[in-house]
Amino acid sequence: MTIAILAHDSRKELALQFCTAYSAILSKNTVIATGTTGRMLAQTTGLPVHCYLSGKLGGVQQITSRVACDEVDLVLFFRDPLKADASSITEQNLLRLCDMHGVPIATNIATAEVLLRGLDQGDLDYREGMHPALVEPVPAAMPRRVTA
Repeated sequence: MTIAILAHDSRKELALQFCTAYSAILSKNTVIATGTTGRMLAQTTGLPVHCYLSGKLGGVQQITSRVACDEVDLVLFFRDPLKADASSITEQNLLRLCDMHGVPIATNIATAEVLLRGLDQGDLDYREGMHPALVEPVPAAMPRRVTA
């Protein structure tokens, strides 16, 4: 399973503590994250983490696009509800696409714990068959040169 992890700056320490506590479960899965969170997570837990751009530089959009392509099974988004732009369009798109594609998303530590425990018990095994086969894009045909 692919687990995406994102955290607002004020929640990064909480995310690191949580992921350290649940590193045994996370280690059995593919972990992707926004840049800063991912680097901190890899350094703190030793887990292999595929890092995208920093959230402010487009990392949230990159993860959102993976959700839209059904390539993410679970999202842990440690967000600060008091943050001035906590309901930014970018974050709303992530939440909306998780809803549209049936991707479980936790936006607080309590829900994150329930989801990871459920994952460990096999409650999310139904997600295994949901990934489409990856198909490489077909290169556009070269235009033919017409001579008269």
